[in-house]
Amino acid sequence: MPDWRTLFVPEHSLLEIALRGSIMYLVLFLVMRFVMQRQAGAVSLADLLVIVLIADVSQNAFSNEYKSLTEGVLLVLTIVGWNYAIDWLAFRFPAFERLITPKRLPLVVDGRVCWRNMRRQMITHAELMSQLRQQGIDDPALVRVASLEGDGSISVIRRDGGDPDGKPEDRRVVA
Repeated sequence: MPDWRTLFVPEHSLLEIALRGSIMYLVLFLVMRFVMQRQAGAVSLADLLVIVLIADVSQNAFSNEYKSLTEGVLLVLTIVGWNYAIDWLAFRFPAFERLITPKRLPLVVDGRVCWRNMRRQMITHAELMSQLRQQGIDDPALVRVASLEGDGSISVIRRDGGDPDGKPEDRRVVA
């Protein structure tokens, strides 16, 4: 028979749990925003953070490290609340979005590799060439701009304006 009191009555202060969840979310968000930009890939940093944190705090609630489900649920809701609040602020206030979203960083401009930016993000020449080859480009000289985007992906614009298969675009207007 379950101990209903242990299951639902919090052992710790709910305010402390919400405060701990808030501090950890914000610290991890800042670390991921400023340190791990290129490792994020196509998943947004906030989404990745929420998945990891929810998995961790849910595990604690499931494994009885927290003595009540209430504590685990509150921590999950705190993390989701912060994620929603940051998304809402970024949507409503462009200045806030600029603050939390990394700027696009050029890696190739007019066929020339930007070695300083590559070093800053610790992207090797082999990694860059791999990304270019995935776009059907085997020589940086064919690139007008290749940039590390805020989400960690690399976008490529060809010099000739053609598609990634190397075929020039059909620029005729069809009526």
